[in-house]
Amino acid sequence: MSQQRPVVVNPPTPSGGRRVYARGGEILGLARDLRDLAEFLRRAGLDLDPAEVAESDLIEWRGGGPHVWEAAADQ
Repeated sequence: MSQQRPVVVNPPTPSGGRRVYARGGEILGLARDLRDLAEFLRRAGLDLDPAEVAESDLIEWRGGGPHVWEAAADQ
């Protein structure tokens, strides 16, 4: 049985950045990089530095991993 991760980072928006949600639907913010995401997590009670955020098992990355912050260009 897989464990649900408490934080979801959605795919990049067309204008850049990624919506960040706590499991249950609470919006934490629109992160434009790992520093933003680390700050949102800190405010939510998870104190991780940006390097830890990229490797954390607490985060479900959708539409790209921790180094994808811009939407793919249309082809």
